[in-house]
Amino acid sequence: MSKRAVSRRLPAPRKDDGTQIKRLRRVCLSIPGTMEKLSHGEPTFFTPKRVFAMFANNHHDDGHVAVWLPAAPGVQETLIDEAPEIYFRPPYVGGGGWVGVELSKVDDDQLGALVREAFQLIAAKDGSATSRKSPPRRRRSP
Repeated sequence: MSKRAVSRRLPAPRKDDGTQIKRLRRVCLSIPGTMEKLSHGEPTFFTPKRVFAMFANNHHDDGHVAVWLPAAPGVQETLIDEAPEIYFRPPYVGGGGWVGVELSKVDDDQLGALVREAFQLIAAKDGSATSRKSPPRRRRSP
């Protein structure tokens, strides 16, 4: 059988129609201090200093319309073991503990929680946490 015949029977690679990037953008940009830039041809979201979320629109024809997020030690393995239809180990950053999340398989609340955790993890590392804590209070002079 020729390569042409085989490739015709495979499903066409999935690509985002704009729905998933809009969801991800809305969630990421709702976090104060977030910036969006193109990186490696895809929308990527930064704390003021570092990446905390990367959109992956069928990266190298892998079939995933996903977000790649950093995870705390041990979390990647746990998520993938518990729900391999949702979570996966992404290329390049997967060895560093990042996790891929199939966007069509999580609701907005779950996506928001995952993105906020990723932001806080990275912001804590670079000292740019724009946390929701109140600024330090000034002492009043007596």
